[in-house]
Amino acid sequence: MATDIAKYVADVKKYAASVDEAAVAGVVRHCGIALRSRDASLVSASDPAEIKRVADNFIKKKLAVTEADDKQIAAVKGVLDKMKADNSKSRVTVYYLLAEHYKKLSLFHPKTK
Repeated sequence: MATDIAKYVADVKKYAASVDEAAVAGVVRHCGIALRSRDASLVSASDPAEIKRVADNFIKKKLAVTEADDKQIAAVKGVLDKMKADNSKSRVTVYYLLAEHYKKLSLFHPKTK
């Protein structure tokens, strides 16, 4: 699993100035079983339904962001545009960059007791 995390950290590093490795690990935990399927582990930038699904299920539900839908869709499109040179857009990287955009990376840190 640690090597998997390293793979995701390397991908995030292509787009983020500094990478919070604990947050990357948390995003990987959040994605869970979806990462086992190549199709589910990627985000389709050309599918409006997929972009809306990311906004609804990740930004609204997980990050608890309450801004207008069009702004959330714009945030997803902004991240996907940032990654446009990459044909395969990793769901972990997209989610990490969205969490960073909304300053919510701390949601993915392990809970301390």
